[in-house]
Amino acid sequence: MNEFSLEMPQRKCNVALVASEFNHFIVQQLVDGAIDALDRNGISEQDTTLVWVPGAFELPLTVDALAMTGRYDAVIALGAVIRGGTPHFDYVAGECARGLAQVGLKHGLPAIFGVLTTDNVDQALERAGSGAGNKGFDTAIAALQMIAVLDRIRVK
Repeated sequence: MNEFSLEMPQRKCNVALVASEFNHFIVQQLVDGAIDALDRNGISEQDTTLVWVPGAFELPLTVDALAMTGRYDAVIALGAVIRGGTPHFDYVAGECARGLAQVGLKHGLPAIFGVLTTDNVDQALERAGSGAGNKGFDTAIAALQMIAVLDRIRVK
């Protein structure tokens, strides 16, 4: 049996981060965590691009535009959608997730969903800080692992 275990890529990689300005005080922590994970795994600042967008709803379009350039091995979307008293949360979170999945499938590129979808600010801060781990860090690791998986699958 052939088994592909999770590994880090064995080559130079270019990674883009797309971050939502909305809930900036939370998203900045996700960005910092992602950059830390990339740096710890040999992805330099020269090989990393950070793009800010107004909100989570704008993430899929921007991830798609970056994927179309062919310059990136993975694109990580970072944001925080916090439930409020209206159904707005459901529309934004759902469409963001759906859009990012479509981008990944369309381009055959890891389009990583690093968008927190929480019931309150405290839950978001917990997931963006060090308490339960920084989900920005986790999504960057997932992006690198997906690059390595796809590299192994695509070897001729």
